[in-house]
Amino acid sequence: MVKAIKILLIEDDVNLSDNIVGFLQDFADVTAVADGLDGEFEAQEAPYDLIISDLMLPGESGLEVIKNIRDNHIETPVLILTAKTSLDDKIEGFNVGADDYLTKPFHREELLVRVKALLRRSGVYSEDNTIAVGDVLINLENRGVQVHGKPVKLVGKEFDILTYLSQNKNIIVTRDQIFDRIWGIDSDTTINVVNIYLNNLRRKLEAVGQSGLIKTLRNIGFILEVPDAQDNQSKETN
Repeated sequence: MVKAIKILLIEDDVNLSDNIVGFLQDFADVTAVADGLDGEFEAQEAPYDLIISDLMLPGESGLEVIKNIRDNHIETPVLILTAKTSLDDKIEGFNVGADDYLTKPFHREELLVRVKALLRRSGVYSEDNTIAVGDVLINLENRGVQVHGKPVKLVGKEFDILTYLSQNKNIIVTRDQIFDRIWGIDSDTTINVVNIYLNNLRRKLEAVGQSGLIKTLRNIGFILEVPDAQDNQSKETN
């Protein structure tokens, strides 16, 4: 089963990295790399919901990683995790595009609180573990989907695709991004499997009156489009 939330950890302290992965593994899928260059490559090649990065890294500093991904229009939230505690270091981190800054040593509980806060801000996470988009309510805990309160039966990858598109509502997502996120860049499956599952998902949504929820932009990608007013109304009624 693919967890809904994916986090990239860039940390060269192996023991600390293992501890963070172990602590967060029940909450999210965490990919850990120990080099700034590897971290930048991962951030640009695979879709993540959050990046946690040290500043002092081999290969390329955390500041360079953040600056380079921002220059490439990657807006993934970034939490800096570092031993650098001066105000100048914090200001520099925010200036290159970081969203939060946590100094070492830290309490694991505070790390989780900050992670959840950033994910809430980007719309990926909610305290009740649900995502509401229009008339659709997605329960991340039991992997259930309801439309107007009635259940819609989705199989594994159908649910994962709907969740991913919902977490990126009103944002164009390419077929490559869906494939990398759901199947993984190392998968032996061909990318055409995305079309198969998307077609199945669309048919099930159409059967419950959601025919226009997922739109195809020819030669560009897909978008789950929900007007803000409709989205807010759904949240209020749920």
